[in-house]
Amino acid sequence: MSVAKITISIDEQLLSRLDLMVQARVFSSRSQAIQTAVQEKVARLGKTRLALECAKLDPAEEQAMADEGLASEAAEWPQY
Repeated sequence: MSVAKITISIDEQLLSRLDLMVQARVFSSRSQAIQTAVQEKVARLGKTRLALECAKLDPAEEQAMADEGLASEAAEWPQY
């Protein structure tokens, strides 16, 4: 995995809390802590986006498409 160096500004109190976590070995470095936080936030936003897009779907239309697909495939199903 390639990495890029960046510079950020961070509130001093937050930085102190971050440093305490690094000292307690929750994270091996500031960089690891910040990278983990960004990854988690991006993943969470991705899930939120999926939920927002799913909310736009019309349940009745989705059900009709599912029923249509099942009806067309029903003839191909083996008898039990």
